[in-house]
Amino acid sequence: MAVDNTQRLALIRERLEIALKPDSLDVADESHKHEGHAGAKTGMGHFAVTIQSPLFADKKILACHRLIYQALDDLMNTEIHALRITLKNHL
Repeated sequence: MAVDNTQRLALIRERLEIALKPDSLDVADESHKHEGHAGAKTGMGHFAVTIQSPLFADKKILACHRLIYQALDDLMNTEIHALRITLKNHL
């Protein structure tokens, strides 16, 4: 499994690109904003994802979030402590 946040960023990006074929994707490391937080003590990261995918068409926001969590399933609570999701151009 990934060991540092640079590798985690690449892994998150790869998983989302494969699963969701996004038109646009930005993945950012926000771990520095959470120093001292319980998740930071375990070594897991805090990340932000801004994504637009054709797979989100006609889906409610919760369904889109579920697709993202499915793509990152085994990373959640092992490599990712917190994930902030922004759906770009979602109606």
